[in-house]
Amino acid sequence: MNPLLQDFNTAPFSKISNNNYKPAIKKGIEIAKAEIDAIIQNSETPTFKNTTVALDFSGEKLNRITSIFFNLNSAETNDEIQKIAQEVSPWLSEFGNDITLNEALFKRVKSVFETKETLDLTPEQVMLLDKQYKSFARNGANLNEADKTKLREIDAKLSKLSLKFGENVLAETNAFEMHLTDERDLAGLPESEKEAAREVAKSKEKEGWIFTLDYPSYIPFLTYADNRALRKKMAIAAGKKGFQDNEFNNEKIVLEIVNLRHERANLLSYKTHAHFVLEERMAETPEKVIDFSNNLLKKAKPAALKEFENLENYAKKLDGIDQLQKWDGAYYSEKLKKELFDLDQELLKPYFKLENVIDGVFEIANRLFDLKFEEVSNIDKYHEDVKTYNVTDINGNFIAVFYADFHPRKGKRNGAWMTSYKSQQIKNGINERPHVSIVCNFTKPTATKPSLLTFNEVTTLFHEFGHALHGMLGNTTYNSLSGTSVSWDFVELPSQVLENWCFEKEALELFAKHYETGEIIPMKYVEKIKESASFHEGMQTLRQLSFGLLDMQWHGGESPQTITSVKEFENDAFAETKLYPDVAENVMSTSFSHIFQGGYSAGYYSYKWAEVLDADAFEYFLEEGIFNKEVATKFKDNVLSKGGTEKPMELYKRFRGKEPKPDALLKRAGLI
Repeated sequence: MNPLLQDFNTAPFSKISNNNYKPAIKKGIEIAKAEIDAIIQNSETPTFKNTTVALDFSGEKLNRITSIFFNLNSAETNDEIQKIAQEVSPWLSEFGNDITLNEALFKRVKSVFETKETLDLTPEQVMLLDKQYKSFARNGANLNEADKTKLREIDAKLSKLSLKFGENVLAETNAFEMHLTDERDLAGLPESEKEAAREVAKSKEKEGWIFTLDYPSYIPFLTYADNRALRKKMAIAAGKKGFQDNEFNNEKIVLEIVNLRHERANLLSYKTHAHFVLEERMAETPEKVIDFSNNLLKKAKPAALKEFENLENYAKKLDGIDQLQKWDGAYYSEKLKKELFDLDQELLKPYFKLENVIDGVFEIANRLFDLKFEEVSNIDKYHEDVKTYNVTDINGNFIAVFYADFHPRKGKRNGAWMTSYKSQQIKNGINERPHVSIVCNFTKPTATKPSLLTFNEVTTLFHEFGHALHGMLGNTTYNSLSGTSVSWDFVELPSQVLENWCFEKEALELFAKHYETGEIIPMKYVEKIKESASFHEGMQTLRQLSFGLLDMQWHGGESPQTITSVKEFENDAFAETKLYPDVAENVMSTSFSHIFQGGYSAGYYSYKWAEVLDADAFEYFLEEGIFNKEVATKFKDNVLSKGGTEKPMELYKRFRGKEPKPDALLKRAGLI
């Protein structure tokens, strides 16, 4: 029997083999289609219950199967899984179209929608109805037959192209390794980084040291290696992913994706893809996003130019470098930061043993939201590195299953993300609790040292855990409105706000303990972490804004078909935010997975948008105390548990008592 088609609670990872996926997805689609048919064939008048609710609960089996499959395609993939993904993606996109383009179904949905004023619905029910009606209208339900067919073709192409884009980036990441055999080439690198590189070499049965484009290898190399030529080699290799004359080139794919998205938006009567996307976001319009970005740009650019000039002078004074290049930025920033704040990332790492940081984030969640995490061994997992936890509240009520997967490996894409294997919902009077997972790429333990995190990795862990809390604390009736199912520029608020605790003495004392001596991190380090938090904030802000503006240029332009060169287009988009000289061999768009593979197209600005929210929200905690129960409960009740049941600004105002202003962010960043 196919384990994916059995009834299961937690995902039955160990029982699944690759040949189970296709038949299970096929069968899942059949079951979901039958559920849809039952709604359409219901002879009773369409009601909220027999149409809206029935539709929200449909496709549950299929969702569970596909969440397992696509999560593993990111965290534990191989050639076979990637091949299956290419085959099943068009099936799923066609099935999605079968629903949204089904006239009889839309007729029922529309009929309920048009009588909503008479139905005496709760705000959550109104939101479900609105969202459902819009998902039909926004996906072509009002189109004629010929245009519906066209839309199906576009969607099928897009789903295959974004998969291919991601596969190419992963292949390019895996294809590069820098194999060093002369120890002099390692000058400047901390011992822990050398040891990690030696372990990689050993695992490939080679002598010496191997550095790769995986973040735990790549970032330290660019930050610490004294050998400028080798830093250049690494930086150029990273910057030309998807931009080389080989089978993994993504240039054509980028142009195709952008054109198809534009064509799709036009077909649905939107001016551009950005207009289509932003209609359902807090920001509402591309004009608002561009105004918001330019407003921040105006405040950040003078600071960024000054910081860059100082960094360039510093590099010149130190090493006689006339022109600062991209491969010099992290290296000289780290040196300057060390000089200004006497803060060495390597000195901090012994205080951030991974296990202690995990305990710390759990303790913080306990103090704020009354959650308890118990590591258990009876939950099936997809790789031995994965940790599994039962999450309960202080009364022992079951809240969630939590998976955590912390280290890089061959079949895992770079970066860090949160995802879920089962959504929360209330069905037949039972509150079904969620199964949530975070996936990161932190340095592995070595023969002599545990996994010690950089401060940056600590904030990454807190960030992803903030998303996880949003998922775990979901408490809504309908799964499509639960947890992180919120508008995309609101979804980063819980993750970004939690990062703030990493900078607070009261929180750091809970977990920042030296892994050998148990000594709590000295307060002078904490002061320095806080002082240095806004170091080069102008340049950082410029960098984030540049990505957001590039995204808006790709998706907010009215004639993408006139773009012929990805490189030239990108250079134009970066004109206002550029600090470093251009590198001819490099382009960002061909590996910009957030917008061409993930769901951030016309949405990358969300990070900065959410920073305004998070700085404003955390200011409230600072005023009342970072572990203040009343503020935490307000945040939990109005933001974390509410999912997408109401408009985000309403939820935010209920928590905060007022709309957010950018002042808290600018103050925190030292820009005002």
